[in-house]
Amino acid sequence: VTPKGPPPAANSAEPVAAARAVAPKVISPVVRRLAKDNKISLADLAPTGPGDVIRRADVEAALQIGDINLASHTVTQAPSPLWADRAGDMRIPLRGVRKTIADKVTRSRREIPEATTWVDVDATALMAVKDEIKAVNAAARIGLLALFARISVAGLRRYPELNARVDVEAQEIVQLRDINLSFAAQSPRGLVVPVVHGAGQMTTAELATALRELTELARDGKLSPAQMTGGTFTMNNYGVFGTDGATPIINYPEAAMLGVGRIIDRPWAHEGQVALRKVAQLGLTFDHRVCDGVTAGGFLRFVADCVERPALLLAES
Repeated sequence: VTPKGPPPAANSAEPVAAARAVAPKVISPVVRRLAKDNKISLADLAPTGPGDVIRRADVEAALQIGDINLASHTVTQAPSPLWADRAGDMRIPLRGVRKTIADKVTRSRREIPEATTWVDVDATALMAVKDEIKAVNAAARIGLLALFARISVAGLRRYPELNARVDVEAQEIVQLRDINLSFAAQSPRGLVVPVVHGAGQMTTAELATALRELTELARDGKLSPAQMTGGTFTMNNYGVFGTDGATPIINYPEAAMLGVGRIIDRPWAHEGQVALRKVAQLGLTFDHRVCDGVTAGGFLRFVADCVERPALLLAES
């Protein structure tokens, strides 16, 4: 008969084994799915949620550190990349103008807490004014963009808070003396943003000429760096692409952007009746650090009123 020996010594692995015998607590099916898709054992994770519940953050942490097993301190092989090149995939180098745009919009979205407000407007009167100007002085070639530039200048004079930038290092809002209008334009190298310097001092005809010349330079790919820097406020006529609205990324380091959607015939309440009118959507994206919604809404409402009643611009001259 083999005598019974002393009970086996306590093994430090036994508590871990006992813990694994208990099913891990997972409440969310999303967490289970995430672990399953990435071949992670829920039993190997150290729960951080209340009541020892495994959270999504626990699974994501395992993915980020190469699946270090926080419960048993073992290391498993990291899962294969979620995105892998396949036959027919194309890699396009992010450089040149595209790289510059990417860096600028990324910085804008990272640093500027933007908000957007919008309004539908009856642009019938503004379209009529454009046609009347053409009939009187076709050589001036004053189009809608020039009229919106004229309106924007008047609006910025009334609401200078939007003609500004934020000096983060000095912790100051800088309201700018000059109004330099930026506007989005297409070029052979992609989207560019030329700047009409001194727009606040120009007549409508002068604005039209400057906008036309810069647009032609953009199309020919001949804009100089000076002609694409120094803007204080941007106009974005995305209506030319057949779209009604957008929530643009602010042209850093400016503080606001006016967006103009397509102008199309829509039913509209006019003088007590429903009629087809030339309607567009206007949007203003602004840096919430420089002003609140009252100012942004006031500016956009002023622009909308000038679009619907262009004679109001005479009072701002």
